[in-house]
Amino acid sequence: MADFGINEMLEMQRALQERYKDKWEGISPEVGKSKLLWMIGEVGEVIDIVKKHGPEASNADHPEREHLIEELADVLMYYNDVLLCYGITAEELKEIYTDKFQKNMKRW
Repeated sequence: MADFGINEMLEMQRALQERYKDKWEGISPEVGKSKLLWMIGEVGEVIDIVKKHGPEASNADHPEREHLIEELADVLMYYNDVLLCYGITAEELKEIYTDKFQKNMKRW
């Protein structure tokens, strides 16, 4: 199975934005705050599933697992919209993420 990464998600999100440009708010730094708030709402939905069903919701045979993954996908969709709003590339994100990872590997 091929990796599914940020570049693929960004391209998919761009395609959605293009398709629904007349129905959805645009992609710009001014819209970024709104996208962040929508993303936080989706995080809240993930939290609600975990609160209601506990860690068992992550078990492969649990009926809520698909719902959990669907809500996490919604979080990622808004996350990618935020990246698009602020013009953050996958390369920039990888560089900063890698730096933070390396700092954290040496933290304790």
